[in-house]
Amino acid sequence: MLIDPKIIERAQQGDEEAFTEIIRAYRKRILGTVYRMISRSDDVEDVGQEVFSRLYDSLRQLRAPQVFEPWLYRLTINACYDYLRRKRREVDVRMADLSEEQVVAVDAALSGKKALEENRKEGARELLEVLLDRVSPEDRMLLVLKEIQGLSLKELSAVYKVNTNALKVRLFRARKRVLRAYDEMIESTETRMEGDENETIAD
Repeated sequence: MLIDPKIIERAQQGDEEAFTEIIRAYRKRILGTVYRMISRSDDVEDVGQEVFSRLYDSLRQLRAPQVFEPWLYRLTINACYDYLRRKRREVDVRMADLSEEQVVAVDAALSGKKALEENRKEGARELLEVLLDRVSPEDRMLLVLKEIQGLSLKELSAVYKVNTNALKVRLFRARKRVLRAYDEMIESTETRMEGDENETIAD
């Protein structure tokens, strides 16, 4: 944990200074998680403030300081869900905007391999962000927590309140849907390139 459990207990008892210490300790992590989940930098602060507000209103309901972090992740996920429901939108992803390096790196990013070269890692992260915009909010958030935030299956189990076997199934299905989105992007690009070639020949 990033903070002493006693500070959480003080905040639960209404200590404003202790609550401020919690925000100071977790602000960067919360905003980073929100950014990864909603993929709209302009609204990150607003959603983050919503998380902090919910934290303030419901902190007394926390049964034990030791489960604070998975509980906070749950609050953050719920705030992001609500945002995405309000801002439900279609994202037009242009494969032409992706570098060859990003395309090559996607499978490694999804499987969580640690041995990627640094430049490939960065390309994979960027491509993963693009692909995550093409799947459901539920898939996006699970994969963000696992593949980008780096939560273990045990930590995810505490966040989602399901056993690790159920999480493995969810992760498998979510990764499969992302890879399907990747295949669709490739097909779309190939079709567009064929169209461009035909236009060139016709000219």
